[in-house]
This record gives sequence, structure tokens and C-alpha cells, in this order.
Amino acid sequence: MSHNISSKSLIVITGGTKGIGRALVERFAAEGYDIATCSRNQSELLQLKETIENKYPVACHVQQADLSQTEDCLAFADFAARLGTAPAAVVHNAAVFRVKPLMEESHDALQQMLQTNVVSAHIINRRLLPLMIAQRQGHLFFIASVASLRGFDNCGAYVTAKHALLGMARALREELKTAGLRVTAVMPGATYTNSWAGADIDEHRLMPPEDVARAVWAAFTLSGRSVVEEILLRPQLGDL
Repeated sequence: MSHNISSKSLIVITGGTKGIGRALVERFAAEGYDIATCSRNQSELLQLKETIENKYPVACHVQQADLSQTEDCLAFADFAARLGTAPAAVVHNAAVFRVKPLMEESHDALQQMLQTNVVSAHIINRRLLPLMIAQRQGHLFFIASVASLRGFDNCGAYVTAKHALLGMARALREELKTAGLRVTAVMPGATYTNSWAGADIDEHRLMPPEDVARAVWAAFTLSGRSVVEEILLRPQLGDL
């Protein structure tokens, strides 16, 4: 590997049981990396742990956490930190999506959307980044969205949160580049995940989550002299 990080390093991925998060867990585990991940569903986490550890020669550390709750963000960050190794990468993937016009959202609902999609990443970063900075290497990934770049009708809180997440990634890129840490914002278009459950849309019109994971892995494996700052992926036929 060209990124000079040992094959038994730790990768921290939020929201790892489904969709893009699950594909990321599979991708990094297949490459020999131990995993620390979280989800709101304990039974799905335990099933993931069993599957990954039976399939690959790695450890899959799991912790139940609802990242809309500050105390759960802190608990998961401490859980990952106590594993005893600075993460080779932290992938902020956990998100909540809701179909609703922005002007119909209460301010409490908007705050919860921002907490889950944006503030949770800040809380976890403040705990884990010092460990990575001390090693002068590591990679932060923010799984943002094409909704970080343009407005979409009827999901205004999500669009607001994803714009904010891209802003966080861009700010940290500037703050951390001299510390040896790389920062990448990943902006997938419509991807075949639970967000589209029940929608009458042909699966083949959507991107497979494995393609997003493959793009993340490609950015991760560059030498420390280079960084992919932003990745924009769309279905071949464009946005829905």
C-alpha cells in the first residue's frame, strides 16, 4: 500500500450497518483494517460484527449510538479512542434524511437534523483528531451529498445540513493540512440505500454503495503527498 499506514490500523466509520456505511466497512475490512463503527440498532451491529469477523481476519468493534444525542457522540468517540490506536481514517457517514419542505420544519427538527449530520462529526473529531495529529498522519472523510452543492425540493433540512457538512470539511482541510492530515468530502448522488426504500425507482437508476466505497478507498490509498479534496459522484443518467 502506498499510504504508509500499517495493515492493522483502525478505521472509524459512523453508521456502518447499512448502505454506504456498510459498503465502507466491507471495503476497509477486506483490505485488512480493523473497524470501529456505530449504529442505533444493537442487533444489526452484532450481526455486522459477526459477519465481518467471520469473513475477514480483522476486529470489528461496535457500539450502539444515536448520534442525534450529544452523550452518544461522546460515548462513541471515547469507545474508539480507548481501542488504543490512532485511527488511520475517520469516516463521518451517519446521517438522517427526511422528506419535508424546509418551511414546514420546526426549529427543533432542524436542530436534530444538524446534530445528526454535522455536529456529531465535530464532537467525534474533537476527541479523535488529537490522536491523529500526534501521529502526523490520518484521513478524515465526510460523506456529504450532491445536496451539499445544490438545492432539492422537499428536503430542505437535509440540504441545509449537507451544505454545512461540506463547509466543515473545507474548513478542516485548511486547518489540518500542515499537520499531515488529509480531508476529503465525498458527495454522492442518488445511491441505492434505505433512503430510497419504498420509492418506485428502478434500482439500476441508482449508484451502488460499493462504488462510493471504492472511491473513498482510492482517495485513501494515495501517497501522503497528495489529497483528493472533494469527490462528486452521480448516477450515469444524472440526478433524480
